[in-house]
Amino acid sequence: MLNLNLKLNTKMFEKDAEQIPIRKGFGEGLVLAGEKNPQVVALSADLTESAQALPFKEKFPNRFVQVGIAEQNLASVASGLAAMGKIPFITSYAMFSPGRNWEQIRTTICYNNRPVKIVGSHAGVSVGPDGGTHQAVEDLALMRILPRMIVLSPCDALEAKKATLKSVDTNTPVYIRLAREKTPVMTTAETPFEIGKAQIFWTSEKPQVGIIATGALLHKALSAAQTLEKEGIEVEVMNLSTIKPLDEEAIINLAKKTGKIVTVEEHQIAGGMGSAVAELLVKNFPVPMRFIGVNDEFGQSGTPAELIEHYGMGEKDIIRAIRNLL
Repeated sequence: MLNLNLKLNTKMFEKDAEQIPIRKGFGEGLVLAGEKNPQVVALSADLTESAQALPFKEKFPNRFVQVGIAEQNLASVASGLAAMGKIPFITSYAMFSPGRNWEQIRTTICYNNRPVKIVGSHAGVSVGPDGGTHQAVEDLALMRILPRMIVLSPCDALEAKKATLKSVDTNTPVYIRLAREKTPVMTTAETPFEIGKAQIFWTSEKPQVGIIATGALLHKALSAAQTLEKEGIEVEVMNLSTIKPLDEEAIINLAKKTGKIVTVEEHQIAGGMGSAVAELLVKNFPVPMRFIGVNDEFGQSGTPAELIEHYGMGEKDIIRAIRNLL
């Protein structure tokens, strides 16, 4: 059942459940961050509206920088602003930032420990018709290997808003991963959020498998849990919105409680969230695992729903993995 202690959206499974693009939550959070802290600035690489920096630009025109189609400059200019005391948010498609400018992020931001917030929009295959060239399914791997980098993958628009606000206070580089399409709202304004803390969204008395999901695919995992519960199969579902640093205690406890783990992410299986979880458990409490994600392939054009199913990341795929483990 849904963990009502977290004040989740109990209408998330209904046909008319509210759906909002995750990236929109970032845009709203960025404006609030700008209102609270005058050192917050925003930079865009010619994708101001798509990457949701436009509301900030309109409210704080003197704190916005348009660098044009120059993602390497985007990172380097932001590093310089951070060195002068600013808190820069840089926005673009994830395929271009951090995809195109990874070396600049590594050397000018992380190496120098500048508190730049890298916001990768349009991540995953659910970008849809834009095709494989624009579908970032490698970004979590790219960013979690960087020293000093915090990596966040919010599950819905409300969590993205909270993640944006919380990232201002970290005094470190942060990567925030955002999806393009409208996705179900699973949380509420009252649902707690803390960087580095995982949460159990679906609870059971005697769970047989633990599901760890990140991003919008958390909804698929919760739907799978609901379906399995009707069949007498109990699971627990964790929302892992912080990929780095991992909530090690929570993940190990889930593994001990269930004895089996399935990870779910809209990302390459290799190097992603599932790999991070496996690295942790193999050292502390090894259990049988299955991984839901893109399996060593590039994306292609299609509708978001078609692509999620084609690459084996749908509800039925999660259920199949759980039955396989059992």
